[in-house]
Amino acid sequence: MMTGAQIILECLKRQNVDTIFGYPGGAVIPLYDALYKNRGCFRHVLTCHEQAAAHGADGYARATGKVGVCFATSGPGATNIVTAIATAYMDSIPVVYVTGQVPSHLLGKDSFQEVDITAVTQPITKHNFIVRSVDDLQRTMENAFRIAEEGRKGPVLVDVPKDVFLAEARFREREVGEASAKKSSVQGDVVKAAEWIMESERPVIYAGGGVVQANAAAQLKKLAEKTGIPVVNTLMGLGGFPRCHGLSLGMVGMHGLYEANMAISKSDLIIAVGGRFSDRVIGPPDSFAPKARVVHIDIDFSEIGKNIETAHWILGDMKGILEILTEFVGERSHEDWIASLPKADCPGSEVDFHPRQILEYMNCRLGNDVTVATEVGQHQMWTAQYWEFENPRTLLTSGGLGTMGYGMGASVGAAFGKRGERVLLVSGDGSFRMNLNELATLSKYNLPILILLMNNRSLGMVRQWQDKFCDGRLSETELSQEADYVKIAKGFGIDGAVVSDMRSMGDAVDKALEGMKPFLIDCRIPEETGVFPFVPPGKTLEEMVLE
Repeated sequence: MMTGAQIILECLKRQNVDTIFGYPGGAVIPLYDALYKNRGCFRHVLTCHEQAAAHGADGYARATGKVGVCFATSGPGATNIVTAIATAYMDSIPVVYVTGQVPSHLLGKDSFQEVDITAVTQPITKHNFIVRSVDDLQRTMENAFRIAEEGRKGPVLVDVPKDVFLAEARFREREVGEASAKKSSVQGDVVKAAEWIMESERPVIYAGGGVVQANAAAQLKKLAEKTGIPVVNTLMGLGGFPRCHGLSLGMVGMHGLYEANMAISKSDLIIAVGGRFSDRVIGPPDSFAPKARVVHIDIDFSEIGKNIETAHWILGDMKGILEILTEFVGERSHEDWIASLPKADCPGSEVDFHPRQILEYMNCRLGNDVTVATEVGQHQMWTAQYWEFENPRTLLTSGGLGTMGYGMGASVGAAFGKRGERVLLVSGDGSFRMNLNELATLSKYNLPILILLMNNRSLGMVRQWQDKFCDGRLSETELSQEADYVKIAKGFGIDGAVVSDMRSMGDAVDKALEGMKPFLIDCRIPEETGVFPFVPPGKTLEEMVLE
């Protein structure tokens, strides 16, 4: 016989989980007591706040392709992970959250630290459970992992009352692989899509985050190379196709590259692979790719035709579809089509200390294999524009929800997921203020996370929009309270440097790379530095503002 807490840990062992992110509290004391007795089987990462633990599990999942696991207690512990759950849900990240709950006999009585977390998270989880009997616990945990992984991936929450942790039941043996995720069959006419590809004169592959989540980057590359079709990536799809490849046009959308947006606007066929046509990419739906038919390849039927009209769709496992499609198409070249695309230089090439220079220098020093996590804001878009992502799972960023404060926790998750490898966290000072308490986590575990802080002393993205669209009225976006972030970091035992030009930048990076330990580089950039190009709200991709 096992207690409920022991059953949970045994289920995690069977799922080959070795890393858990969490924060203890009253309702999960039995679970943490069982964890203490199994401390040789798991590595538990204690953060300073539950939200960082939940973001850590998310970052771990993105960086490794495994299911992340997070523990939190009832009440405020559970509500503190809600934003992180929504972040994972919007970006289709597989995480299993186990929350404690008040004892069963106190449910619904406004008990101390009681929150109906399954009701709270119903819209932002792929599925959630409350386990009212220990006899249901093993099956629920097995289903949680299956649901998180199968089909379109996503977060699952399991809420466990304290008495269920303590109750006993017999652990039932399962055959190996019984609860593993199953690939969906291919639905849709692949032959028709292949014919359209061969007929097209101006095709574009529109690659989204589904390529990364399906581990289908190699299959996408084979299709693109065989057909000679240029590839644009969404923010979540960066790394799904190598940026240095001759067929790569870079990121598409509101802050995408000019060449990528012009390709979409002038194309006659878009092959959308694992992308959801976010409003930040397409602009006004009626004006998106006005000359193109759209073939949408996805694993989730709810995305077909949701945001734009789809001429043809194929549903199922991304790898399998791309492999079959590549077999049916012939070899082609679209050199003339690619050469005809208008180009525009990225801003910042004439400025001495611009985010472009900073990021290109860091990219050169760290290479293309380093994992990059970002917060949300201008620095996020600069990173997407200027960093040459060559490999999948090297960019961890909140795309759908746009969560400021995400990056620090995600970088912690990546550091544990890719032990022995350096992680770069690109942050803005607005986001950094939301999670700088987690410097204690970096210090405690001596994580090799290099923090690149784009410090413009403002909430830069909102400030830029206020400047452009509110006649320069800057309302509560200037961070006038000066903070010495390097001194704050040193208070946690983390070294750092303030830089304001490329020479001091080089010295700081030399120092940062001396050892595998955390380091903070505070880059003082002008407040007025903007993200360009960008598409103003309500405008089409062809109406980009270049500078």
